[in-house]
Amino acid sequence: FRFKDSLAEDLRRADLVISHAGAGSCLEALEKGKPLVVVINEKLMNNHQLELAKQLHRDGHVFCCNCSTLVETLQSMDLTALKPFPPGQPEKFALFLDKVVGFQ
Repeated sequence: FRFKDSLAEDLRRADLVISHAGAGSCLEALEKGKPLVVVINEKLMNNHQLELAKQLHRDGHVFCCNCSTLVETLQSMDLTALKPFPPGQPEKFALFLDKVVGFQ
């Protein structure tokens, strides 16, 4: 599908997520503990998606490919090799922001 108001139910039911490398899409799937294959759109200028996908791949959280290597990736991937994505720590960010703004 191209657009949906919410992917929560689809993510809940999914055994595997194949997604573009948008930060929101990646983080939503990883926070739900779903194995993720990130397909990079190589036609984007200043491709921040490529940077995010490659870092998540280096950290062992996702499989990364492009459209031409998707089938090969799906055939060769080992889902047990993926590392769980650590939960967010918003309190640390809040403390950092307080320090930067001068509330501490």
